[in-house]
Amino acid sequence: MFGLDITKVVALAVVALLVFGPERLPKVAAEAGRALRQLRQLVENARAGLGPEFAHLDVTELHPKTLARKYLLEEAGESPMPAPTAVENRELAWGEIPPYDPECT
Repeated sequence: MFGLDITKVVALAVVALLVFGPERLPKVAAEAGRALRQLRQLVENARAGLGPEFAHLDVTELHPKTLARKYLLEEAGESPMPAPTAVENRELAWGEIPPYDPECT
């Protein structure tokens, strides 16, 4: 759960208790839960409103760490990008025009 162990959770609870006080803490926690529920409903409504094309959309896949892990840190055999093709390395003759690769420019 977000890399939190029991000591960090207890420390956060103590800090919240000190900041908000014992009288306001239950009210603040209830408001935070209500806001989180509304945010989830908003995301679900937006996803439903986009149509069936976006039904498979997972917001967590858009996180930069997830994208880097998916496209940069995968093993070479599982890479979603095609492997570069080998190019013949030879000297050009006098007046010969070098090959043109539109994907490289």
